[in-house]
Amino acid sequence: MRRLLTLSGHVGRKARRALPLSAAIAIALAMLGAAATARAELRVDITRGHVEPLPIALVDLAGSSEADAEVGSQITEVITRNLKRSGLFRPIDPAAFIIEPGGMTVRPRFQDWRIINAQALVTGRVVPSDAGRLSVEFRLWDVFAEQDLVGLKLSGAREAWRSIAHTMSDKIYERLTGESGYFHTRVVYIAETGPPDKRIKRLAIMDQDGHNLRYLSDGRHLVLTPRFSPTAQEITYLSYEGGVPRVYLRQIDTGQQELLGDFPGMTFAPRFSPDGNQVVMTLARRGNSDIFEMDLRSRQVRQLTDNPAIETAPCYSPDGAFIAFESDRGGSQQIYVMRRDGSDVRRVTFGKGRYGTPVWSPRGDLIAFTKSHQGQFYIGVMRPDGSGERILAQDYLVEGPTWAPNGRVLMFFRSSSRDPDSAELVTIDLTGRNERILFTSTAASDPAWSPLIQ
Repeated sequence: MRRLLTLSGHVGRKARRALPLSAAIAIALAMLGAAATARAELRVDITRGHVEPLPIALVDLAGSSEADAEVGSQITEVITRNLKRSGLFRPIDPAAFIIEPGGMTVRPRFQDWRIINAQALVTGRVVPSDAGRLSVEFRLWDVFAEQDLVGLKLSGAREAWRSIAHTMSDKIYERLTGESGYFHTRVVYIAETGPPDKRIKRLAIMDQDGHNLRYLSDGRHLVLTPRFSPTAQEITYLSYEGGVPRVYLRQIDTGQQELLGDFPGMTFAPRFSPDGNQVVMTLARRGNSDIFEMDLRSRQVRQLTDNPAIETAPCYSPDGAFIAFESDRGGSQQIYVMRRDGSDVRRVTFGKGRYGTPVWSPRGDLIAFTKSHQGQFYIGVMRPDGSGERILAQDYLVEGPTWAPNGRVLMFFRSSSRDPDSAELVTIDLTGRNERILFTSTAASDPAWSPLIQ
């Protein structure tokens, strides 16, 4: 994908300090005094179990023309929805605003924003630019300290205004939490239509907020388990084209597609390595399924497991040194971890029920999984050694966890006992409290979250 945006500006002098990570929100605000009182910067400090969203005011971006004002309002609306959906921010209703700042060049009257309890403020404008181009300037303000925290200018194609909005959302999120954002990303998934006995499944891709939907396949062949490359420009997936399950690579923008090796038997459960140079997958040979790795440059294949059990769903650790996978070699479906070369295999799940679909967090600190026990399904996380297991969601059927690139939010798909043939995409953060449905035009399954789009 071509780089759509350019970015310039500054981050407030205190923003260069790393902010602490956390698990709930607390606000530390202070004023700059003449001698005895030091200024404390606004921050979102996640340290407790209860999330108290940060009140933030987002003023529609100003524009010198009606068209610029309209796109400015649309950009602000997207940012507002992104921040609210994160669960970490509470955008204040514009009806409560007392006065709107005049734009980037005018310093806000901070007392007008303190009255409505705004602790952060976003202002900006759409700058006149060449035909077909869009430039946006914005500032993030600490209302109580009366200082600007971020000042940036972003430019791109006019039709890329949503990408600009997502990038602005990421910068605001990052400055106030100390964590990377996840809004300028996409999701690839399986769009499902038709009756249960004639189900049509197509590859679909959209922005993380559900907009800009595009279908990548026509539904003539069953497709499953799409996964992004680290560049977000390519996916690997399983297709029954030709009647036999095979792993394919596909360029998202060009539509170019190629078969990943013509192996005897079935290939499935593909996933890219962290550097994008290899794909790990399961090959079924003579009734036995093991895990193999293919080098995409040389097309050389090496076998990583050799066991009569079913071994599948491999996933690399972020540093590429280890692979998690599921296997029934111990008598039931459980999660195992091994070194990249297939050595030092060890079981890491020992709880009640069956465990599967391990997915390593981008941070490397957790592995997400699916668990089933006594007719219920669960989405949970645990440390890579299997300790610290926490259940985040449970339902009639929940499957397919995938991580946002900052490692704070998970997406999965869920089917209802009232309508087992339906499926919907759901996001939830690591507190397990901020669960939200991502609405799609059809039933949806097998989601995969892209890295941040650069």
